[in-house]
Amino acid sequence: MSGDLLMVNITRAADLTVIGANGGGWVAAAGTTAPADPSVQPLTPWEPLGAISDDGLVYGFDESSQEFTPWGLTSPFRTQITKSVRTFKLTLWETARVAVQSIMYRIDADDLDPVSGVTSFAETASPQPDRRAWWFLVMDGDTAKGFYVPQGEVSDRSDVTFKQDAMAGYEVTITAYPDDAGNTVYHSDKVPATPAYTGS
Repeated sequence: MSGDLLMVNITRAADLTVIGANGGGWVAAAGTTAPADPSVQPLTPWEPLGAISDDGLVYGFDESSQEFTPWGLTSPFRTQITKSVRTFKLTLWETARVAVQSIMYRIDADDLDPVSGVTSFAETASPQPDRRAWWFLVMDGDTAKGFYVPQGEVSDRSDVTFKQDAMAGYEVTITAYPDDAGNTVYHSDKVPATPAYTGS
């Protein structure tokens, strides 16, 4: 392989890697249409979730399977997926943002309008389902990876710590549910143009 071809292939490999250098999250009513381009800022009705901790975004896979091994054999000849769940975990730092309070406490944003400068609400012991649409974005230079969840819900909330030497934040996990088409997450990636591989 010539030196020039090797350099082309190294450049192409680097272009296809992703470091979660930056990104964001947005929320809207369940079923809201996905943004068309991951490199363009979503507009209303999408509401930004604001600053996210430097832990970034964790895209989770929770899967289980059942193996079937025939009598007399020691290796399975078939595996059936019995559970396949997608989750997104992130820590939201702008805890006073209405959209963030709304998803954290499962309260409609309209009920969080301040009165005389004071926002008041109560947490219920019997919360109702709170499905919403979500848009998550990971950026690395000219590369942008978008994740659209048409039906998702906050399924886990971590403890919130208030202390002098740490930023208070809401760590939440969003579980993606199937939409009418049976899909949980839609991917929309924008990657830089790369030279075609021309050698072996």
